[in-house]
Amino acid sequence: MRILYRIFLTSSGLLTLLGLSTAAPAEKSHVTSEQVTHAIQEIEKLAQKQIQENALPGLAIAVVFQDKTVYAKGFGVRDTNTKVPVDADTVFQLASVSKSIGSTLVAELVGEGKITWDSKLSALDPTFEMFDPWVTREITIRDMYAHRSGLPAHAGDLLEDVGFTRTEILYRLRYQHPDSSFRSHYAYTNFGITEGSIAAARAYGLEWEAAANEKLFKPLGMTSASSRYADFVAQPNKALGHVLVDGKWVQKFKRDADAQSPAGGVSSSVNDVAKWIRLQLANGKFEGKQIVDEKALAETHYPQMLTGFSPFTGLPGFYGFGWNVSYDDQGRLRLNHSGAFALGTATYVDLVPAEQLGIVVLTNAYPIGIAEALGTTFVDTALYGKPTQDWLAIFKQAFSNPAAVGTVLGFDYSKLPASPAPAIRNSAYVGRYTNDFFGEISIIEKDGGLAIVQGPKNKT
Repeated sequence: MRILYRIFLTSSGLLTLLGLSTAAPAEKSHVTSEQVTHAIQEIEKLAQKQIQENALPGLAIAVVFQDKTVYAKGFGVRDTNTKVPVDADTVFQLASVSKSIGSTLVAELVGEGKITWDSKLSALDPTFEMFDPWVTREITIRDMYAHRSGLPAHAGDLLEDVGFTRTEILYRLRYQHPDSSFRSHYAYTNFGITEGSIAAARAYGLEWEAAANEKLFKPLGMTSASSRYADFVAQPNKALGHVLVDGKWVQKFKRDADAQSPAGGVSSSVNDVAKWIRLQLANGKFEGKQIVDEKALAETHYPQMLTGFSPFTGLPGFYGFGWNVSYDDQGRLRLNHSGAFALGTATYVDLVPAEQLGIVVLTNAYPIGIAEALGTTFVDTALYGKPTQDWLAIFKQAFSNPAAVGTVLGFDYSKLPASPAPAIRNSAYVGRYTNDFFGEISIIEKDGGLAIVQGPKNKT
């Protein structure tokens, strides 16, 4: 599942592409309170239906309109064991929605003046190296946040999976051969954003987690928010991640994302995420006070890299800084981002700045497209009176098979190759192997097959 979701995220910003509406009203008109109220009513019914049908254990939704949180509600349960209900203050892990929050924090740091989006990492963090010495000298915060470093998609994630620390992973990126030339190609990279973020905070003598709390969460009154996994664990009102086992939702795994905290480690409630959405839609202001520099924040919303084209409209999609960026049929800027842990979390945020409208959907189930479908359906309904597509069906299909919507090349691994080579005996593969990037790997015989043992905890 995690590999599939990486393919999904890497497939040219699919959430941006699917989020482009096919409707084409004759005249541009601003969204009214009545339209938003209608959209809320419709999305609440759809959310309740998902819970009733056991499509997921629990979720929470918040809607922001014209600088107010006009709706915040929980559905279902935080944990299928305790069956305690979700409410608007229940804390969820945000997964990759953390990137959008992270770029907001970097914008705040840029606004303070010690760094810019084009500050070189070689000046901010001399310990960091890329495979190519020239790239090491030239790479910037902008390059990392726009996913254009040349690193392969999800470089370093497998090291995190087997227990390597953030410091170890960032050090080993110097051994990762580039997948493309520098600045030529978009490739979604959690640890690229992580390095850009911690380097930015280091310019102010701060650890990233402390900077997030001091510069963003406290000024916004986001009392439930944190970039530390331990803080999430300590929350009494938290939603635990679930996976589907034999048709039942089970709380089976825990996901500590501290290694890539700037890219995936934030936790918060929808009530608090709504405060951050208000800041986004108010150009960096909150409750009348400028928290984040307007110009630095606006740059996070600009297209930086082309990610692909909508299978519905042919319109382009882009990546900004921690945002999927697109423009709809009326030229309105559209911002969204999804987050997912295959171990039991799926999240989504969608903003229409011109309409002062935004929604966040947080769920405690592994990624199957419901968070994205609810958010996109709400925005469509608010803008056009009804959904322009059956987003629930489309996103479910996209998450189960991205190739089905034409966004990535698909492979059917259930079918044998036309002329397979004869299998070699298992014992031929057994042994120890070493690699600068992956470290020492052992291949062993286990349960009649082969297994890889790797990492500081000897994970199999």
